[in-house]
Amino acid sequence: MTIGLLLDVDGPLASTVTRTLRVTSIAPDLVALAHAGAPVVFNTGRSTAFLVERVIPELAAAGLRPDAPVWGVGEKGATWFSLEPDAPEVRVGEIHADLELRPPQALTDAIRALADQHTDLMFWDDTKRTMISIEQNLDVASEAYLAAQPALVRACQQVIDDQGLSDRFHIIPTIISIDIEHVDAGKALGAARALSLVEQRMAAPSRWFTAGDSPSDYDMARWLHARGDAVTHLDVRVDGEAMTEPFEVVREMPTPERAEDDITAEHLGRLRAELPA
Repeated sequence: MTIGLLLDVDGPLASTVTRTLRVTSIAPDLVALAHAGAPVVFNTGRSTAFLVERVIPELAAAGLRPDAPVWGVGEKGATWFSLEPDAPEVRVGEIHADLELRPPQALTDAIRALADQHTDLMFWDDTKRTMISIEQNLDVASEAYLAAQPALVRACQQVIDDQGLSDRFHIIPTIISIDIEHVDAGKALGAARALSLVEQRMAAPSRWFTAGDSPSDYDMARWLHARGDAVTHLDVRVDGEAMTEPFEVVREMPTPERAEDDITAEHLGRLRAELPA
């Protein structure tokens, strides 16, 4: 049975410390799975620019073919792309965006003014098309960033409330960012977008492996399960118990010696080992 992979990026694949595919086995294992016919879809809150600049080149360097079944879904379902299968080399096609999910300019401007007061700790992600993201600087210690995050979250929420937008936009703090997104965006929307992309090209598998490092990542597994698919969800959150779900959940907590991406790499290696010889 063909398996599909629907994967969060930050944490499970890209190190939250280096923001790169740090574990060297991840790219070749994903390439081998894709070449064996497994659709590989990145379902992330990251922008498509992050995928295009930091993820797809690693796969290409590992030998990815232009016609491999690989797709990118960014900003929790609001942006997406396919590879150009007839290109002479790996090339991303048109970037699509659902601009109905984009915040009003007044909200963006007000949050940007707040973010500009904290450039010593964090930066404005100007690659986002439908979300607002303020991210921890690479050279800033996690403890320093997380200490400052709650006050900025409160200030951002006050702006959202003052502009009467709390029914349309909410704040999702992560361990490295503050994301402000439309309430209709999310990993379930990303899963739906992923299936629509896959089904334009091939029969979608009925068995899936999903991976994430936040509670919201369960939503993509829930969406797949609701459509009748078999799902195994890998939860690599840094804390918290496994959630009780009607599908298989593998809960593995990171340690200083074994980070989130190390754990995912081990599981991808096992999936690759299951491929026919």
